Amino acid sequence: MPGVRPVFYVSDGTGITAETIGHSLLTQFTQTRFVTERYSFVDSVERGDEIAAKIRESGAQYGVRPVVINSCMNSNVSAALAESGALMLDVFAPFIEPLERELGEARERRIGQAHGLVDFETYHRRINAMNFALTHDDGAATDYAGSDVILVAVSRAGKTPTCVYLALHYGIRAANYPLTEEDLEHDRLPPRLRPWRNKLFGLTIDPVRLQQIRQERRPNSRYAQFETCRREVAAAEMMFRGEGIPTLSTTHTSIEEIASKVLSTLGIHREMF
Repeated sequence: MPGVRPVFYVSDGTGITAETIGHSLLTQFTQTRFVTERYSFVDSVERGDEIAAKIRESGAQYGVRPVVINSCMNSNVSAALAESGALMLDVFAPFIEPLERELGEARERRIGQAHGLVDFETYHRRINAMNFALTHDDGAATDYAGSDVILVAVSRAGKTPTCVYLALHYGIRAANYPLTEEDLEHDRLPPRLRPWRNKLFGLTIDPVRLQQIRQERRPNSRYAQFETCRREVAAAEMMFRGEGIPTLSTTHTSIEEIASKVLSTLGIHREMF
């Protein structure tokens, strides 16, 4: 199957670090289609052997050498994975030796350290932000006084996953508001959003891509028709321009990039967890 490359994110923790770094790397290569899988909590040689077998099977299936993006701390587990014959990329390797030299200190191989609990305040901020995102999803609650940001867009343009990412990775209290057909009949912001103009960020999307997403959700419905998608996107973009709302297209943009753009545009400074 030419042009397809299997990629495995393997970690002895959640795998978020490996997947985040790996995704950023893979987006630089546009001529190859990547098929990815993530394996979390691979913390024994036996589990490493099991995953290595799956990697070998994938290589045989696609007829190419798989890629493993690895964040396991245990060198024995990494060695077991390497028996798969895959290209092994250790996400920490390029940085550890220079840091050890600079700091005059050897690293401690502690599993899960990248996502360890730093303090209870940080932990609770993240959990509270997640609860806020869920209760303020798709306009379910509109008490926006406690929000850090409000994402505004037509349905299926990427509001919910971006809010969840902002909550989990930055502790940002992100709400989102879906623009309805009634909202889009006017060029002005819906009344409930006007008091919070400085917290608003608009998301838009190519109508062709939107139609594809909606077709998967509600096949052959008016909601998924291309003309509906085209009309809604055009009306939303006109509203954003008229109201001076900062906007970003999500068509070819990762959630990580969307979140970064939202934070920088609105001037929200929060360390990533």
